[in-house]
Amino acid sequence: MPPHFFGWVGTIEQKRRSMSTYSRAVRRTAIALILTIGVLAPDLQSQEAQTLSYGAPEDVGMSAAVLTGALGVYEEAIERGELVGVVVLVARRGRIVLHEALGWRDKEQGLPMERNTLFRMASNTKPLVATGIAKLIEQGRLEYTDLVRTHIPEWDNYRAGFITVGQLLSHSSGLRISSLFLQPLAANTTLQKEAARFGSVGASVPPGETYSYSNPGYNTLAALVEIGSGQLLEDYLKDIAYRPLGMADSYNHQAGHKLDGKLNRMGAVYYERGSNGEWEPGGTPGGPVAYPFARGSGGMISTAWDYAVFCQMFLNGGTYNGVRILEPETVELMTSPKIQVSGGGGYGYGWRITDGIYSHGGSDGTNAWVDPERGIIGLVFTQTPSGRVSLDRFRQLVNLSIEER
Repeated sequence: MPPHFFGWVGTIEQKRRSMSTYSRAVRRTAIALILTIGVLAPDLQSQEAQTLSYGAPEDVGMSAAVLTGALGVYEEAIERGELVGVVVLVARRGRIVLHEALGWRDKEQGLPMERNTLFRMASNTKPLVATGIAKLIEQGRLEYTDLVRTHIPEWDNYRAGFITVGQLLSHSSGLRISSLFLQPLAANTTLQKEAARFGSVGASVPPGETYSYSNPGYNTLAALVEIGSGQLLEDYLKDIAYRPLGMADSYNHQAGHKLDGKLNRMGAVYYERGSNGEWEPGGTPGGPVAYPFARGSGGMISTAWDYAVFCQMFLNGGTYNGVRILEPETVELMTSPKIQVSGGGGYGYGWRITDGIYSHGGSDGTNAWVDPERGIIGLVFTQTPSGRVSLDRFRQLVNLSIEER
């Protein structure tokens, strides 16, 4: 006899009826939120949509001297050996006021970091996957309140049957699977097959009640993108984001043959120090690929410029260079907290939100944030997964550089 799920007592049918009532309550809450957003949407729509271009800090009310000091944070970090290399980019009101490359993209090969270096984005992939889901919802192919089981039949059981799409997006699904996928992978596997296997494990705590960062949740969302669109994840994101935004250096697979001949621009990843104290490459360009398919938890390859365009699209309320990717109401919904995160702030749909600033980081050392109040986007891309102190200090100085609100 299976254990009672979350301590509930009763038959599966009683549980289904209980969760049906819960689902209706979620729908009512979502509708109320959307109506509230409808009041806010005109403000989003009235903001001038900005296309990124280079400009002087003084043109957008920022201090060049303080920004130089911010760059110095990373110059010193590289000198101390905290990092191997970095690309930083800061823009305000559509003007790029800082875009510099420091250090090495591959120290062993003597290759300097460059502004167009390709980075392994790791979890910075998640906002793109959330955008893909949001687009399908705008098109009426999915709903935030959809039970995953309605799209993936293997989730139709007492462990996984009550998890919604929105809960996967906000990391509140109750999934507590620690690995990206269940191991070992199935024979002749695909993303959709692997996501279906999560249904046999299901949630460990009640869905919708607590935050727990879930890579399997986003891999399931990526499978839902494929099911809803009828395309592979990488092809769908090209169609709805990369091509319309001009993100010509963005991919969802790090296999060398899928990078359009740009493998030589990839940065090496430095995970650990050797016995001599020097960083040693743990992931080299063109190395073996762990998964034979694009995934939703990570795997994106991009540049600081491309990802800045993506962030600016969000800051613009869903549009960039005359092309609308998302409706303003969708952007507002995605960047509003849905669940509280321990340590402060919350998580929306694909973004961590703290004090009105939404951001995301990747385990290989990439970080990006969007600050609507100040009109700023900021990116710090390294391939050395450390340096939190440097990132915090850099962001502080970027804010201090603002002289004109």
